[in-house]
Amino acid sequence: MADLERPERLQIMLSVEELTALEDWRFEQRMPSRAAAVRELLRRGLMAEGMLNGQGAKSQDFGVLSDPAKNGEDEVPQSG
Repeated sequence: MADLERPERLQIMLSVEELTALEDWRFEQRMPSRAAAVRELLRRGLMAEGMLNGQGAKSQDFGVLSDPAKNGEDEVPQSG
């Protein structure tokens, strides 16, 4: 039998809301499967926490309010 690329199995339980959010994100990102979507979200979370090598990612690549590719076009204006 051939060695598996991913020999570890992880089983999780999700609420209806969590599953809906996962499926919505998966389809928006055109991910091929739930497992692929979960792996990508897990990778992104671990990278954001500094627990995985970003492989060249910079802090500017991660944002909450804007897409860095838009050069701040969507940012919320600061008052004062």
